[in-house]
Amino acid sequence: MITEQYLKTKEQVEAAKANSPYGQDVCLIAVSKTHPIPDLMEAYNAGARDFGENKVQELTEKIPQMPDDIRWHMIGHLQRNKVKYIVGKVFLIHSVDSLRLAEEIDKESKKAGIISDILIQVNISHEATKFGTDKEEAIKLIQDAAKLSNLRIKGLMTIAPYTENAEENRAYFSALKNLSIDIEALNIDNISMDFLSMGMSGDFIVAIEEGANLVRVGTNIFGARDYSK
Repeated sequence: MITEQYLKTKEQVEAAKANSPYGQDVCLIAVSKTHPIPDLMEAYNAGARDFGENKVQELTEKIPQMPDDIRWHMIGHLQRNKVKYIVGKVFLIHSVDSLRLAEEIDKESKKAGIISDILIQVNISHEATKFGTDKEEAIKLIQDAAKLSNLRIKGLMTIAPYTENAEENRAYFSALKNLSIDIEALNIDNISMDFLSMGMSGDFIVAIEEGANLVRVGTNIFGARDYSK
């Protein structure tokens, strides 16, 4: 079942790309949180190489059990005291929403002798329940974080509101894309807007049409999560 659902989602990604005016390549991240290793391996065998996890402990437990050619994405809220456990182990940290967190990633990256790639999480919809910097504060955060030598800011991420109608989120995705264009135009050193991480199972097609090139899809691939495990 996971194989069929992964391949169907890949087809939907390709179809959505054809409807995007940006002509971007799109990376499908299989969001594997709470799912067991056999499920991840089925997705891997179907072709998945990018996996997203929300929790540091689950991420660090799964990494050694899975093939080495996987690119791991930290997509959940990251506490500063957990940074040391994932630096050097993930391809991209999507959820950087404060200068203090960026500084901690920079510090741990220095210790490890590496440069970490991060995205700035923007709360584009101003939802009180969502993490992320305000759109108005994002540029200041990026300018400050750009001075940190062991970080590379590679783009933006957002979590749109949950909705039954994906079209309701189109304006938020468009706003994040426009913000990324504005930031790119500033030509800040150590900043690129290579990645736009937006769109999940319910709205990734609309997100791609508005410029997303990283989409985070869990339920459509793995089915509903069992939080009792």
